[in-house]
Amino acid sequence: MANKGNKKRRQFSLEEKMKVVEAVDSGKRKGDVAKEFGITPSTLSTFLKDRAKFEEKVREASVGPQRKRMRNALYDDIDKAVFAWFREIHAKNILVTGSVIRKKALNLANMLGYDNFQASVGWLNRFRDRHGIALKALCREDSDRLMNSLGIDKVNEWHAGEIIKLIADYSPDDIFNADETGVFFQLLPQHTLAAKGDHCRGGKKAKQRLTALFCCNASGTEKMRPLIVGRSANPRCLKNVRSLPCDYRANRWAWMTRDLFNEWLMQVDARMKRAERHILLLIDNCSAHSMLPRLERIRVGYLPSNCTAVLQPLNLGIIHATKVLYRSHLLKHTLLKLHSSEGPEKVDMRQAIDMIAAAWWSVKRSTVVRCWQKAGILPAELTDSDTEAAASEPEIATEQLWHSVAIATCVPNEINFQDFVTADDDLMISQELMDTEGTQVTEASENPDEAGSEEEGEAPSPQLPKITIAEALSSVQKLRQFLSTCVGVPDAVFGQLNGIDEYLMRKATHTLVDSQITDLLQTK
Repeated sequence: MANKGNKKRRQFSLEEKMKVVEAVDSGKRKGDVAKEFGITPSTLSTFLKDRAKFEEKVREASVGPQRKRMRNALYDDIDKAVFAWFREIHAKNILVTGSVIRKKALNLANMLGYDNFQASVGWLNRFRDRHGIALKALCREDSDRLMNSLGIDKVNEWHAGEIIKLIADYSPDDIFNADETGVFFQLLPQHTLAAKGDHCRGGKKAKQRLTALFCCNASGTEKMRPLIVGRSANPRCLKNVRSLPCDYRANRWAWMTRDLFNEWLMQVDARMKRAERHILLLIDNCSAHSMLPRLERIRVGYLPSNCTAVLQPLNLGIIHATKVLYRSHLLKHTLLKLHSSEGPEKVDMRQAIDMIAAAWWSVKRSTVVRCWQKAGILPAELTDSDTEAAASEPEIATEQLWHSVAIATCVPNEINFQDFVTADDDLMISQELMDTEGTQVTEASENPDEAGSEEEGEAPSPQLPKITIAEALSSVQKLRQFLSTCVGVPDAVFGQLNGIDEYLMRKATHTLVDSQITDLLQTK
């Protein structure tokens, strides 16, 4: 009897229960059906008693056939509303991802008056299990597999009609695409698995993320300064910093907002006005890109909704190439620290900004042009095989670098370099608002005084020491001495060093001239 009490209770899925009911309906004796399915007569009676509920669930398709428990969701009305929406858009062959479902759930919860509802990953998993939904991870660059789910007619219509009208009056030099991406700037290789698929709506990880806006033209001849959005308006690591290789803004979530995007647009519009240019700017339909200001020199074209993965050039490899270069910089930084007496340390935000900008400027023109061709906006041309062979060399070097760091930091074997590169591809980059909501949520975070600050208890970022011009010039001379001992230094490196030397010398002489004039005026 004691063993009988410890017997594990068996759970039956909806599909199994319906098979039992159908077996009884077919004319079999109840005792034989119970033996066939290994159930007790009382269990069989319960199934027959609840058959109306099972049939209703099957008819409504509101429960997955493999589901074993019939318990309703905690927020049942939200669950029903989200599933009704899901069935509607799924019937239209529109791409649906986990992040899209979670955003929609939050929107519907707000409409239904639930302030405490959280569309967490756990909620999403339970929602999927309740309704038998399978969500598959899709790669942005895998456009061939996405075409069917995105609606090939919609894409063909864009290629055949609207895009031709949009670009008719512009040369490739004057056609631009802008897009944002999220970056876990302190991500270490051994933490890749934990970060993969994290949308980072807030909390601790919000302090480790940035949002970067990139913009380039179709000919690959012009890449605009990146706009980096951080969480802290005045981080310690940027104290005494007056020049950065990018524009920097901040809000409490470190993501793009309507005000920040409009400010950037107005600055670009002013530059085009000074240059007497008219440009076409292609963007997606994210919430930060709505309600645009009046622009004189920029014509904005919106990409079709749910099609940016196959139509937006930046999404077709340009941002990915930037992240490959950035993660490569991170690997080099990690490897050097591992083999130094200082020990490993995370990069601070200033270092990350420098590396992101350097990665952006290092993306090759051929990569940019190829992605615009892939989007169908530029005519496709034959790829030079020699160029492809040359491009594979740095990839091999990067894989070797990854292998060295992975071994030193005990990265699991199932994680590769591409996982490291794409770990933050699912980061939210803007606040999604309800149609019924105002703009106060977005605008409230734009006040620099209200932006996030560095938390107490965090290890403080080192303050940049003040360096004199004489010390900077001395460092250039040390670099020259070091390079003179190296073999095969490219001429371009010496040219860049000469440019730095000339800039510092010019600045130093201006400072001396200004001080002499001041002294002369004071003596008079």
